[in-house]
Amino acid sequence: MDVTLEQLLQRAVEANASDIHLKVGAPPVMRIGGELRRMENLPPLKPADTAGYAQSIFTQKAAIEFKEYSEADFAYGRQDLGRFRVSAFRQRGSVSMVLRRVTPGVPAMDRLGLPPVVRKLAAESKGLVLVTGPSGSGRTTTLASIIEHINATRPVSIVTIEDPIEILFPDKMAVVAQREVGVDTASFAEAVYRAMRQDIDVIMISQITDQDSARAAVAAAETGHLVLAAMHTADPVDTVSRLIHLFPPADQKTARTQIATHLRGVISQRLVDESDAIGKVLATEIMITNSRIQEHVLADAAADAYLDTMKESEFFGMQTFDQSFLSLVKQHRVPIGTALSHVRNTHEFRAKAMEAGISV
Repeated sequence: MDVTLEQLLQRAVEANASDIHLKVGAPPVMRIGGELRRMENLPPLKPADTAGYAQSIFTQKAAIEFKEYSEADFAYGRQDLGRFRVSAFRQRGSVSMVLRRVTPGVPAMDRLGLPPVVRKLAAESKGLVLVTGPSGSGRTTTLASIIEHINATRPVSIVTIEDPIEILFPDKMAVVAQREVGVDTASFAEAVYRAMRQDIDVIMISQITDQDSARAAVAAAETGHLVLAAMHTADPVDTVSRLIHLFPPADQKTARTQIATHLRGVISQRLVDESDAIGKVLATEIMITNSRIQEHVLADAAADAYLDTMKESEFFGMQTFDQSFLSLVKQHRVPIGTALSHVRNTHEFRAKAMEAGISV
């Protein structure tokens, strides 16, 4: 194809597309307003086209990963186009890519729909705060919003450790350093341990996935740093369990005590279709560590114990997903049917919705 990747991206930016799909046998496709649309007046892509596009923007680390695993995730940016999160992979022997635009600026926490208690977590001087959810739930945006809030309001030293770097943070009140795994540092764990000797106040880890990164995050929180990190877990109970079980069995009792002591809170989230079917709305389950939550962690309590505490602890800023969805339904932001497909206790949810005068 005679059209360069930069020209395709320029067209996507001008059309305000969120994603660009490049696949052999089909013309380039953009996602605009949630819908996929083929770029007009362009022929189907050939294997040489997609392979050439990928090779032209691969980082050194991405090129090695793609050669070894046939897939790679990385960031690509140009001053005139902005930044893109890129996923390259092979399908049916050819190269495909999906490029997601990282729009400039970071939405404020209230604009994202995050509860006010998240600001209190951002104001903590030390401890561990986890943002969790499935892929596509907005974890990266929430973490970025918290970092930007700290950057704008506190004279502290921040380091982000990411794979890849997606959003850039110019210094405001804070001083921000951004390190990319595989480019600026060998691993998440190595960068965290280095940060603990670099006069850093706040450490952001884009993902905790293994024993080394879990151990480093807990150690940094234990030594007086505020650690913000993402995990691919469904809810706070799942998060606590997964974090503890990333440690080897012989160390889990100690890890449980450390987590009970230093975990400040867990923000679990899901993005669901809004009532107008155009946008997405954020539902959150919030767990704040108080004495009862500490007891649950130490005792390896059942999920119901955690949920009962969250349900009854609105004073501390806690809420369950069911409570979050009920609030969104009352605000006419989420249809009752959508909410019912996500809540844990549909019978109780229906009863509370009817009490609020909502037709079920």
